[in-house]
Amino acid sequence: MVLHSWISSSHILVNFLLLLGCGITYGTDTDIFCLKSIKESLEDPYNYLKFSWDFNNKTEGYICRFNGVECWHPDENRVLNLKLSNMGLKGQFPRGIQNCSSLTGLDLSINKLSGTIPGDISTLIPFATSIDLSTNEFSGAIPVSLANCTFLNTLKLDQNRLTGQIPPQFGVLSRIKVFSVSNNLLTGQVPIFRDGVELHYANNQGLCGGNTLAPCQATPSKSNMAVIAGAAAGGVTLAALGLGIGMFFFVRRVSFKKKEEDPEGNKWARSLKGTKRIKASYIGRTGTVYKAVLDDGTTLMVKRLQESQYTEKEFMSEMGFCMTKRERLLVYKNMPNGNLHDQLHPADGVSTLDWTTRLKIAIGAAKGLAWLHHSCNPRIIHRNISSKCILLDADFEPKISDFGLARLMNPIDTHLSTFVNGEFGDLGYVAPEYTRTLVATPKGDIYSFGTVLLELVTGERPTNVSKAPETFKGNLVEWITELTSNAKLHDAIDESLVRKDVDSELFQFLKVACNCVSPTPKERPTMFEVYQLLRAIGGRYNFTTEDDILVPTDIGNTDNMQELIVAQEGSY
Repeated sequence: MVLHSWISSSHILVNFLLLLGCGITYGTDTDIFCLKSIKESLEDPYNYLKFSWDFNNKTEGYICRFNGVECWHPDENRVLNLKLSNMGLKGQFPRGIQNCSSLTGLDLSINKLSGTIPGDISTLIPFATSIDLSTNEFSGAIPVSLANCTFLNTLKLDQNRLTGQIPPQFGVLSRIKVFSVSNNLLTGQVPIFRDGVELHYANNQGLCGGNTLAPCQATPSKSNMAVIAGAAAGGVTLAALGLGIGMFFFVRRVSFKKKEEDPEGNKWARSLKGTKRIKASYIGRTGTVYKAVLDDGTTLMVKRLQESQYTEKEFMSEMGFCMTKRERLLVYKNMPNGNLHDQLHPADGVSTLDWTTRLKIAIGAAKGLAWLHHSCNPRIIHRNISSKCILLDADFEPKISDFGLARLMNPIDTHLSTFVNGEFGDLGYVAPEYTRTLVATPKGDIYSFGTVLLELVTGERPTNVSKAPETFKGNLVEWITELTSNAKLHDAIDESLVRKDVDSELFQFLKVACNCVSPTPKERPTMFEVYQLLRAIGGRYNFTTEDDILVPTDIGNTDNMQELIVAQEGSY
């Protein structure tokens, strides 16, 4: 294992060096021009650059002897690192640095540089592994494009005047080890980084979230304030009306309780008034599903459950229902685009879903699951997430289905009844720990959703990988794990999506999916974190609007929830 790890690491290093070598073989002239432009663009009151950076010397490797300049080789004019710390330099960020095409390290700390950090900084220093702009006078927002500096190990921006929110996209920086933004004017939710990252947020009073800061608090919207004000003004009146209405329904319920409702069990369709036609669509495990068409052309799906074993309280928790003594009907909106599974894996084998639509579906589904895990009261574990349970309306807005008839459940008793009759969910989506523990957890849902994300970005089925060699007998997650270990993860992306100016989004999306299917439950993100990461990736598409329902106060504690609804066998 050690030898294999060393070989893999060496392979990655060699590829990285080859990457840097391609296209920059003739970096000598450009690197000289780079240093000249930096010297000309910055004020040098203490003459650190004036006397040291002498361009009249034309010997090979002469710039490597400049103060603060480190080269790839002492006798080659290719700049590896620029260390210009504590030189009293003034001016704005030197854009001429883009001509140092082999640069991996930049240290401009403890100077008097001002202005904004360039929004295209990732194109100026694309191979940077370390950036230190601390203790300067930079202002404005932190550029989102820094998230595209995928080789970054260290990013230090502390002791400046930076404002706004830290881009949540930073959470997908897989190599980051040190991130420091202390002593700025930053606000909002901090990014969700992987475990082991050294984080510094001190003296930013507006920051919140993460594992070290106070939880973010939802800001009441104007509409919520209006509701609160109206409720306060009419409280007394509503109380009186409520008492009267309550008495009315109490008397009415006592009266009707004595009547036998629908004794034959076949008059249920008469209650669907206003329907033009109604016919059976298919038969599921818990009943027959019918398609009803109203007079205005609206279509509804109606599931008929006979001899239901579930209680009235459980049944009435559903959104649309009709209930008599011997009948249980569920009514819900028809989804003309079917489910995500059929869209990704059509009968003809060619999916027509483009990247924008797939990303939209992922963000919408993540938002729904995040609400179930964090904002619903009581909270819900779905336990059977798959691409088949994500339904799509006419605009490809996703709706989560197949909950089963849920019941309130205490985690202490989970091992007694969570998985009954060997029912674990669809193959390929089940978290590996379920077969050992028999306990449903939120992290199990996240594993299943991660598999759905892998389906979206790879186009592969969860149990049968068409692109894998014939000798491979594993599932989609195992294939991704194998590609990751061989540094070939990019080969997993659906070929119909690449080379369309979204490659960066695709790879960030893939990394989020990989985090969700980690074999260790504690290493998986929460559903709220997944939603935030996906929303950040799709920020430029404006799929979602700001909301105040998805700001949990218990990030990191979802495994210790006191009340959960766990979906049982059976589905709608």
